[in-house]
Amino acid sequence: MKLTIFSRLVIGYLIIFVLVIAMSIYAFVRIGQFNKVIQSVLMTNNRMMDYAGKLIDATLSLVRYEKKFIISKDKAFYKEFLSFKNEFDLYFEQAMLISDSSQTENILNAVRGSYQTYQSLLGEEIKYLQSHSPYSPQYYTQEKEKASNTIIEQLEKLKIYVQQNTNDKIGRLYEAGREARRMAMIMTGVFLLLGISISFFINRSITQPISILMKKTRDIARGDFNENLDLSSPPELAELASAFNLMCSKLNELDKMKSDFFSTMAHELRTPLSSIKMGISLFVEGREGPITESQKELLLLLKGENERLITLINSLLDLAKMEAGMMAYRFEQKNLTPLIDQVVKEIGPIIEAKKIILETKSPERLPIVKIDGERILQALRNIVGNAIKFTPEGGRVSVSARTVDQGVEVSISDTGPGIPEENLASIFEKFKQARPKGTYKNKGTGLGLAIAKQIVTSHGGKIWAESKLGQGSRFFVVLPV
Repeated sequence: MKLTIFSRLVIGYLIIFVLVIAMSIYAFVRIGQFNKVIQSVLMTNNRMMDYAGKLIDATLSLVRYEKKFIISKDKAFYKEFLSFKNEFDLYFEQAMLISDSSQTENILNAVRGSYQTYQSLLGEEIKYLQSHSPYSPQYYTQEKEKASNTIIEQLEKLKIYVQQNTNDKIGRLYEAGREARRMAMIMTGVFLLLGISISFFINRSITQPISILMKKTRDIARGDFNENLDLSSPPELAELASAFNLMCSKLNELDKMKSDFFSTMAHELRTPLSSIKMGISLFVEGREGPITESQKELLLLLKGENERLITLINSLLDLAKMEAGMMAYRFEQKNLTPLIDQVVKEIGPIIEAKKIILETKSPERLPIVKIDGERILQALRNIVGNAIKFTPEGGRVSVSARTVDQGVEVSISDTGPGIPEENLASIFEKFKQARPKGTYKNKGTGLGLAIAKQIVTSHGGKIWAESKLGQGSRFFVVLPV
């Protein structure tokens, strides 16, 4: 089942939308991971470093006031000691609450053990002091100092561990950022490539059939009505292609009917026109009785018009045969130079009458080509005659031949009014004539160049024209060797 244009657009945009959503989800997940690490550093590591420092300060204060109390027995110092003890207990409890690793808990547990040992030794010493019992102050001082130093060492160890842990998290965050940036660039490139590819294929699936339809429209405008438009395209354009094929079929039928009509009409008119020509000739020759001079002039005028009609009819019949592929050609190996010379000789009287300068240029030996001499002669007559017709009196016409890679090239140039650029292709179609601005009102049937194109194409050659308004025209014929 072929998708419609709307369905293709919806699916394409949906895929692009999904890609954008996937990119956004990846970004949100990564941002969440970054926030989690940052929050861990801010809420755990930094606070743990702060508590470790405060616990060290509290420990030093405890030791200081404890010693003052032991020496002076002043209860004020003991009161300060208890204040710092409460502070130590508070900070330690907060540190235990935010501990997020076994290493931190082990260090804090070691601190707790040393702290409890310190408090136990101090309690025992206070009891001895209150009961005035003898004891060894040196022993308790050493043990308390050992416990307090252990507390400080463990807290310093905690600070080092937390700092290292912070550095590790920042390092992982940096690496994660680099990885995220790399992945974002890769995903962006991949998604962009996919988006462009999807858009390209969707647009191509739409624009390519439209381009084919445009080309077919130009073919129809040129008279090519072949119904061969088969598009693998959306249903809407496939229906349009079917309509085009139907239209081409109808136009082809009409064109065939027109060609058949012209062929039939030309064939039916040729016989009576030949009879009229013969009758006019009999009157002009006086076989049917004497005629006056004015009557003779009128009959000669009628004879000229009759011959022009016969020429037109013969051209129509020839073109119809060529288009139908029924024209018989007799190909022979020939040299083009004698044919060119013959055409130049035939148009000599017209050249003299219009006072046109005729130039011919061709090498002494041209390659031999396989052609139907009569038909190529007909094509050259039509092209050269066309050049003379549009060249004003005193103008110049040039006929030249040369060897080219593809074969033999014959070019005919004139100093006429030129051909508009938009008409350079259509002048080779039947009944089409370029109408340059000016006083050039030469009559023509519009069949000469069409017949020339059919003849040259049937020989496997090419024919085209180059021209600019006001700078004359140049026709090229290339026949393969």
